[in-house]
Amino acid sequence: MYSRQIKVYKGIDNVLQFRLLNADQRPVDTAGYIPKFVAIDDNNMLAIEKDGVIQDDESSSIRGLFTVTLTENDLIKFEQQYLKYNIYLEDASQQNILTYSHSNFDNDATIFVDTRAFPNLKPSLSLSEFRQENVGSLYWFTGAVNAQPGINSNEALHTAAIYTDFFVGDIIVQGTLDPQVSEGTSWADIQQVIFTGNETEPTPVNVTGNFSYLRFMSIGNPTATVTKILIRN
Repeated sequence: MYSRQIKVYKGIDNVLQFRLLNADQRPVDTAGYIPKFVAIDDNNMLAIEKDGVIQDDESSSIRGLFTVTLTENDLIKFEQQYLKYNIYLEDASQQNILTYSHSNFDNDATIFVDTRAFPNLKPSLSLSEFRQENVGSLYWFTGAVNAQPGINSNEALHTAAIYTDFFVGDIIVQGTLDPQVSEGTSWADIQQVIFTGNETEPTPVNVTGNFSYLRFMSIGNPTATVTKILIRN
């Protein structure tokens, strides 16, 4: 089995196609075998192990052919990097038969994990604590979240999901243009969401604007009933 360097892309499923050849460059019948794909990291530790799917239907056009699918989830933990990989065959008695990636019987094939084609989504920030404005007040506030104005345009989109558990009251998204947050920061109401206590799914909120910071104000005690707010700029 001869191979060039393989490139796979993080963020999608990758279907790799292999063909097993003998020393005379003739396809080898793979009936009765299970192809095994193993990838190894720089520390010589097993990174990926997958079974191949034989495509051979006894016709000469696809004899020796099999595929290996590296799913999006298989690659999620990898940064952009090189891995070594090997292919071996497992027969009916679970004996392993090694294949070679070069005519000189080497097993130094490489695979390149490319992260540039499908960039990862930015992780959401999670807010789960509110502080009361003062004793007896109806107003409760989350901490401030950096709205990243430096990377957003004037129509910057901010998305949030509010998770509640029989919460009755209002949640108001607030924003500020102040460069720093302090006791004297001027906050403006952006959007209000009314909760009746009957919500069974997270409530989505979308706001636009090039703010410096965002926060959430609750009218009504949110303790134990607003479980968390996830926000992404």
